[in-house]
Amino acid sequence: MNDYIDFNARCRCAPEDTIPMDRVRTRLDEYVGRRDYAGAARHLAYWLAEARALGDTRGEFAVLNERMGVCRKMGDGPGALQSAEEALALLPVLENEDSIAAGTAYVNAGTVSDCFGDPETAIARFEAARRIYEASLAPEDERLGGLYNNMALALTDLGRYGEAEDCYRRALAVMERQRSGQLERAITWLNLADLAAASLGPDAAEERIAEHLRTAEALLTDPTVPRNGYYAFVCEKCAPTFSYYGWFGTASDLQAAADRIYRENGEGAAR
Repeated sequence: MNDYIDFNARCRCAPEDTIPMDRVRTRLDEYVGRRDYAGAARHLAYWLAEARALGDTRGEFAVLNERMGVCRKMGDGPGALQSAEEALALLPVLENEDSIAAGTAYVNAGTVSDCFGDPETAIARFEAARRIYEASLAPEDERLGGLYNNMALALTDLGRYGEAEDCYRRALAVMERQRSGQLERAITWLNLADLAAASLGPDAAEERIAEHLRTAEALLTDPTVPRNGYYAFVCEKCAPTFSYYGWFGTASDLQAAADRIYRENGEGAAR
């Protein structure tokens, strides 16, 4: 791995020899906003090559972090896992192994590991992120909420249900302090429904599941939540959970809302 990289040479690059990450992210948001993940992948591949050609280690690290998420959304396990390994390998090179940026890389890499069937590795990475985040971030920082939520998913996969519920409750406590945390809270309540089904069994957990679904539905339909590309992504992500539990009307409404936003954002336009 990384046998094509001269780490020391890249660290001696001039300050101006960097890729424009603000512009890279803005364009990436446009691709994701219209669900053009193939275009997003090509966009990131181009800038990853540019960063490496320039010797821009920090730019490379930033692109790899973005690439983890895009590959995960595309179901590209090899691409996501390779990006995770390469991003984490850059931490000692950048000498920022205890930074918040390192914590974020560990969260992204842990999410990839769990998504593609390795919850044990995911937990190790989430624990590394947790040590950094809890020491460096304010208790209400939304990044802590994201960590706890994703860590709980891996704990659930490992059958560590009590620890998973504790992490979900921590995530909710963080997101309830955010001015616009409704979507993240909705995702967590749906995850709690799945946790109840896994730990108690679907029949025994029926009332609890219904309660959690009602809470999530109210958050997702809150009229104050901006109807943007991220809202579409969350609706599309949540719809199958409602459908799984027989809430077909809610699932249909959420998918319709997502499709409408994607159309408005130009999904299917020439790329």
